[in-house]
Amino acid sequence: MNYLAHLYLSEANDDAWLGSLLGDFVKGPLDGRYSETITQAIVLHRKIDSFTDSHPLVLRSKARISPTRRRYAGIMTDMFYDHFLARHWEDFHDEPLALFAGRIYRVLDKHHGILPERLQHMAPIMAQGDWLGSYADIDSIHSALNRMSRRLKRENRLIDSAEELVGNYEQLEVDFREFMPQVEQLARTFARPAIAPSLGPSD
Repeated sequence: MNYLAHLYLSEANDDAWLGSLLGDFVKGPLDGRYSETITQAIVLHRKIDSFTDSHPLVLRSKARISPTRRRYAGIMTDMFYDHFLARHWEDFHDEPLALFAGRIYRVLDKHHGILPERLQHMAPIMAQGDWLGSYADIDSIHSALNRMSRRLKRENRLIDSAEELVGNYEQLEVDFREFMPQVEQLARTFARPAIAPSLGPSD
């Protein structure tokens, strides 16, 4: 799952949102450097990633990617699922995506000092470009994957890979719709009871 999905599956408070994002930037043992809520959110992030990577529906989505790009199918599928979540956000969450995204950007700015260096650099760019809201636009998915391609040190096939979304759109959307209730259930099972209202109408 990518940034928007992790935030959606998180508890609705500053520390949990921070932890849900830090999961992509903090590796190895969690040694008490963060609050209990941030730490638990990082653990949830890792559980969601593990659950997602091996799930049959996600594997089905990855198999839809062209063989020449399949090595990077995990990255692409994460982005494609964020696209569908953003596009259909009102089906999952009561708060408009623009307001939700704005709150996340303010949280990142407020807690800038505790962010890992790479996220400190990225957070203002994320807010300025409204990455979370822009995921609903296929052109933005195209731009995001191209950014990732340039950021990777090794040669890769992510350039123009959003065409895989366009070419398999309906099938990938079906996969996403079938998968989301299952990963939502994982988040509910892991979290304290207070998480349930933050998961939206599908509760």
